[in-house]
Amino acid sequence: MAVTDLLVIITAVVLNRIPGIYFPGSFLSITLICSISIALIYAARVSSVWLTVTFTFDRFVAICCQKLKTKYCTEKTAAVVVGLVCALGCVANIPWYFIHEPIYKIDNVSWYCRLKNIRYTSPAWTAFDWIDHLLTPCLPFLLIILLNVLTVRHILVASRARRRLQVHNNKETHHDPEMESRRKSIVLLFTISGSFILLWLTYVIQFLYERLTNDYKVQGFSDPKFILIESANMLQLFSCCTNTFIYAVTQSKFRDQLKTLVQYPMHSIWKFVKPLQE
Repeated sequence: MAVTDLLVIITAVVLNRIPGIYFPGSFLSITLICSISIALIYAARVSSVWLTVTFTFDRFVAICCQKLKTKYCTEKTAAVVVGLVCALGCVANIPWYFIHEPIYKIDNVSWYCRLKNIRYTSPAWTAFDWIDHLLTPCLPFLLIILLNVLTVRHILVASRARRRLQVHNNKETHHDPEMESRRKSIVLLFTISGSFILLWLTYVIQFLYERLTNDYKVQGFSDPKFILIESANMLQLFSCCTNTFIYAVTQSKFRDQLKTLVQYPMHSIWKFVKPLQE
């Protein structure tokens, strides 16, 4: 999840937004590069969204399906699922490469990208657009909410049963490690899923507004519709920044791995320098 989120930031912000605003006319503005970049943005975004769904499903299986947990919650299964999601995300977004055309040509070199008119007139592209938005993020919305409800329901039922059992056995319940682990699972689950839903909500509203009103024209930078579009894009890009920080705050194993990553170069340099000092 952290890697795909980082890829969204690299492709959408570092290689697209920043050059487009501050370095217009660079080689990244060539139509071929621009088209590839846009396709990569959509592929990274879809992978990021659906890995959030698979993470939610993984937590659901780990907490609610003990029999399936031993078979599903393994490193091998995780690698297969992540690879499959990313591969499908890339394949499904190849059409975005072919929907753009150059704005103008200079010395037989095509520059910049704009959507072809067929994007708004072709029934096939209209269907593709609806499917794209239904799969990202409308269907993930429903799946995440459903899985969260089932997971929390299972945790609450199991917690009540555990408390009753402890009371029956006259045991203290104030420092129950199992209960604490379940509470942390709920916090992590709702933090990641909740931030995803809230930050993508404006994007969904903007999409529905455009399709229901059939109004795609923007009058200028002060147009409320332009502000809505840019706000939606900003928030859905920001959603790809949150998961890594959430992991860093809530997961001790993630923090340990991050410390190891930072300390490894230092240890390597020290191992190289120490013999020279002796």
